[in-house]
Amino acid sequence: MSETEKPLLIKRYASRRLYNTETSDYVTLEDIAGFIRGGREVKIVDLKSGDDLTRQYLLQIIAEHESKGENVLPLSVLNDLVRSYTTQATSVVPQFLAMSFEMLRDGQSKMVENMSAMNPMASMPGFEAMQAQQQAFMKAMTGGLSGKWPGSSGPAREEGARDGSGDLNDIKAQLAELQAKLSKMSK
Repeated sequence: MSETEKPLLIKRYASRRLYNTETSDYVTLEDIAGFIRGGREVKIVDLKSGDDLTRQYLLQIIAEHESKGENVLPLSVLNDLVRSYTTQATSVVPQFLAMSFEMLRDGQSKMVENMSAMNPMASMPGFEAMQAQQQAFMKAMTGGLSGKWPGSSGPAREEGARDGSGDLNDIKAQLAELQAKLSKMSK
């Protein structure tokens, strides 16, 4: 396993300071969030007990971003998550969330493909601003893990490629299906 494929080991000392074992320096939660956005897996362990604290710290990072007004998770989703901890749905929620984010990443790939330079929408006034907003949204939703978005200088589309309206409709249908499933789970 290469160095970048192994999770970055962060040790928490009794003083609650977090220590990056690769660079031999102390890091903050924001540093850890940066590693994750950069595509790196992180593992946080208690130095003394060896307990895995990764989940606890990732939740803390999310909570801090949400409290700063970077609201990615709608209240209805947060409420549903809280409910799932007290219902029979607990066993399906992790799988559902994993599949949802996988679908989101797949949808993002399709959007990137459709927004390439050959897209007729690219000549629309305000297209670049709209594309930047979509990029920021997708980066926030996926934590920046899905790689770079190609801009107008990205790879050219193949001759005869579809206009992408079907793909967008597919994504909308998938989103509607996910919303329906979430509604059913909360009842």
